Amino acid sequence: MNRLKNKIVFISGASSGIGMACAHAFAPEGAKLILAARRKERLDQLAVELKEKFNTEAEILSFDIQNYKEIKESFASLPEEWKDIDILINSAGLAKGMQKLNEGSPEDWDVMIDTNVKGLLYLTREVLPYMVKRESGHIINLGSTAGHDVYPLGNVYCATKFAVNAISQSLRIDLLDKSIKVSSVDPGMVETEFSVIRFFGDVERAKNVYKGVEPLTPQDVADAILYCATRPKHVNINEIILTPIAQAQSNFVVRKAT
Repeated sequence: MNRLKNKIVFISGASSGIGMACAHAFAPEGAKLILAARRKERLDQLAVELKEKFNTEAEILSFDIQNYKEIKESFASLPEEWKDIDILINSAGLAKGMQKLNEGSPEDWDVMIDTNVKGLLYLTREVLPYMVKRESGHIINLGSTAGHDVYPLGNVYCATKFAVNAISQSLRIDLLDKSIKVSSVDPGMVETEFSVIRFFGDVERAKNVYKGVEPLTPQDVADAILYCATRPKHVNINEIILTPIAQAQSNFVVRKAT
């Protein structure tokens, strides 16, 4: 449909899950994509695939979202014409472990905070001045139902998503006079690599998270993000909360016998 023809869209966490699904959702719309993640080989493969299928122009940035210096250097390496980003999708995020606070690992806490909160801030800080100068742009943050209602053993992860919620609301106020849109898309249960990473590679335990439930797919969430990005100029979608039909919120899920 080419609703975003030649718009520059920056996607963090583009090497897998929701970030990769966003790349596949935005490419047919004619967008030019900046694909960012640590795993460069996956990004290279994705860029080739999108080029062959949609003739998508893409730039690849490989950095650790937890490292502000790497982000600054990677962003600075972009051609000048690619720095005027129209849409920033802050998709990178993760969870590490599920324990009571008194049993938790401070190292895992650091990874979650540095990725989900500080990484989002770092990347937004680099992109946003260009939007402010043009008085145009759209920031879309990937939140979670965990940023609205906490669940047992999710303490620090939930705190990071409450932070994303607060940052999105604060940004919307800060940028009100600059005509810059800010949206938050907050899904419930989505089957990606998320639970495998949370449980340190334990695939069976990760599968049990979704047992008896048909979870959201990354494509479902990418579709909601695309909806935010394709509204008329005067319309801002502040927040979308989406869950599988079997989930009311973080703590209420009905599971069918399998």
